[in-house]
Amino acid sequence: MQTRNPLLHDLSRVAAGAASAVAGIKGEIETLAHQFVERRLASLDLVPRDEFDAVRAMAAEARADNERLALRLAALEDMLAPAAPRRAAPARTAKKAAPAKAARRSAATTRRRPKS
Repeated sequence: MQTRNPLLHDLSRVAAGAASAVAGIKGEIETLAHQFVERRLASLDLVPRDEFDAVRAMAAEARADNERLALRLAALEDMLAPAAPRRAAPARTAKKAAPAKAARRSAATTRRRPKS
């Protein structure tokens, strides 16, 4: 026993229309949020992943080269250390007397000129 009430029929159509409108609004909001996030990320000037990985690999290679060169330098220094002649410490001498020229100059400045 089904009743044909026009009020219930109209209410069900309004509810279905509201549900589709809400689904449309939801899709529109998601699209706007996605566009907003993309614009913000583009303004940050971020590096793409493949470029980051390439630079990371170059840095790892440079670090490995640096370590190999440090080991090679240490080995070369060890090879040269015994062959290098050791310098003797300089002999300490007594303090030299002031040169005669400086002594004469100081004596000349203390002399007085004769009055004319």
